[in-house]
Parts: sequence; structure tokens; C-alpha cells
Amino acid sequence: MHSSPLAALCPAVAETRTPVPYPGSPHPNTQQYPQPYLRSKGRSSRGLAMSFTLPGDVRSALIGRKAIAAALKAHALAPYIWPTALAATELIAVIARMSPGKELYVSLRHRDDALRLLVWDQHPHHPEPDVAMLCESRRRRALWLLAAVVDDWGGEWGACEANLPQRGIKSWVQLPR
Repeated sequence: MHSSPLAALCPAVAETRTPVPYPGSPHPNTQQYPQPYLRSKGRSSRGLAMSFTLPGDVRSALIGRKAIAAALKAHALAPYIWPTALAATELIAVIARMSPGKELYVSLRHRDDALRLLVWDQHPHHPEPDVAMLCESRRRRALWLLAAVVDDWGGEWGACEANLPQRGIKSWVQLPR
């Protein structure tokens, strides 16, 4: 099978995708796109709670990173910006390669002095145990940087199958205050 840098990491996903170029240039100038702007409406007893959907493309990692950094800044959670933005970037980029072309759901919550990031994808269930084990192994190996940063910050991370009736994999990171 032909391998490209944007080929799916999952062995069961045979399709390789050719990225659609950004309009006007092969390398986007991120300054030409509007930056996320979020205003905090003061301290809420509920804390930060946001969610959004992204296209299943590795280029979505930048969008997720910028949105999460802006939300954390708006909610006076600046110490979390670096590790959370890096975690979001790693999760989104790797998951987009696990399930190319399928939407990703991203959720960020801050409650009880902990920050929780969740990225849910629509990755198919593998009935063959060998394929499932290889797929999980590739996902974990691809997230080595995420694992190192989360461990350094005293947090936890993991991935599990979504509960029925949903399909896919939920990957999460929790960082303590």
C-alpha cells in the first residue's frame, strides 16, 4: 500500500487522503484568518465549559489549539494554556490521522480545580483482535509527546471506546490545578 505523510494510522483504514490546499497558497498565512475571540462574563460557579466540532483533518489541530488557548485566557486560566494547547494539538492531529475525513468533537471543562479535555472521534470498532490491538498500539505510540507532557504536569490521559449508542473512541486528558 502506498504510504504518504497523511495516510491513516489505523491499519483498517485503507483510504489515504490528499489534503485540500488552502485557498491561494500551499502554506497558509495564519495571520490572514481571524483569531478566536472569547469574552469571559465574570467568574461562574460552573467554570469553563466549551465544545466544538472540527473536520477530521490534521490542519484542524491549529484551529483547536487557538480556540482552546483563547478560552483559557478568557477564563483567567493562563497557567493551563501551554500544556492544554499542546495536548489538544497532539490529540486532534493524531486522531485526524486515525479516522481521516470524519468529524471530531472537542470538549473542554474546568471544574473542581481540574481541567478536562476530551476529543471524541468516529473511529470504527475492530472485531478482529489483532487489528484492534495494532490500532490501539499505533494510537498510543503516536501520542508519546502528549503522554510525556501530561505526566510532567501530574495529570492523566487515556482512550476508551464510546458508550452505545455512540461509536468511536473518546480520548481524554485531565490536568490538576
